[in-house]
Amino acid sequence: MLHQTTRALFGALAGSAAVKRLASRYGMAGRRGFARRFIAGETIDEAIRAARDIQAAGFLLTLDYLGESVSEPAAASAAAREYVHLLDVIAESGIERNVSLKLTQLGLDIGRDACLRNLRTVVEPAGRLGCFVRVDMEDSSHTQATLDIVRELWRDGARHVGIVLQSYLRRSDEDVRQAIAAGMRVRLVKGAYQEPPSVAWQRYEDVCDAFLRQMRLLLDDGVYPAIATHDEAMIEATCAYAREKRLAADRFEFQMLYGIRRDLQASLVKRGYRLRVYLPFGRQWFPYFMRRLGERPANIASVVRSLFHESRAKGSSLSD
Repeated sequence: MLHQTTRALFGALAGSAAVKRLASRYGMAGRRGFARRFIAGETIDEAIRAARDIQAAGFLLTLDYLGESVSEPAAASAAAREYVHLLDVIAESGIERNVSLKLTQLGLDIGRDACLRNLRTVVEPAGRLGCFVRVDMEDSSHTQATLDIVRELWRDGARHVGIVLQSYLRRSDEDVRQAIAAGMRVRLVKGAYQEPPSVAWQRYEDVCDAFLRQMRLLLDDGVYPAIATHDEAMIEATCAYAREKRLAADRFEFQMLYGIRRDLQASLVKRGYRLRVYLPFGRQWFPYFMRRLGERPANIASVVRSLFHESRAKGSSLSD
């Protein structure tokens, strides 16, 4: 119940213009900006530098140019063009070719056809460059439209496109089965949006049961599934199931967010598992950042510590 309340609170704060202005001013300011723990930077150059560091440390990676809920066609088209530019930069940089994106950033709330055109603008050059494109899942009002669009691309032969499914949605067991039947690559997450009981499981135990059930389906029959969680119990259950099924380490991967549980990320790699870090960047980082705070109270403590250290550093420089 406390987790739901925290998530709802930060969801509400994410819609506050005043909070957004304050965060935008200080969140990414300098190297000590409090959001930099979770955001790889505001520019492509910053993101590429962070990606090189991640890759050098032995992790896989995916880059996400942040943005969502676009309401103007010109902005949606601009986001698609920015992704095409990102693909070119990734190819030139030599880092792993893997990106994630949201369909509302490409105009899903404006119209399906416009969104599909913008998505094709990204997916077609990605295919030529050998880049995998993961379509992120948003709140439940977009679930069916997102799946329909990805399935259309899949039917057209875009095998370098994958999907995200959220275990806390009551519909996800069937969505996982359909994705497996199609041979589509799935990233399994618990889910970060505030959803009603009619749509999503509310109790932690029920969400975990669904996650484990779907994880087993994916490890049994899925195509290179990505198990995306920071929950150690879910991770250890996945490891145990993989051992029970004698699955090779290259049959699946774990995924975690940039800046969250870095100790656990390093531990999994040391144990021989594949670990992909989700690297978000861009100036539209505020909604993403607020969801991360709402998901785990430990994230809030991390930001408070960052602000405290920044305050001490500023105070020291003023007194010197």
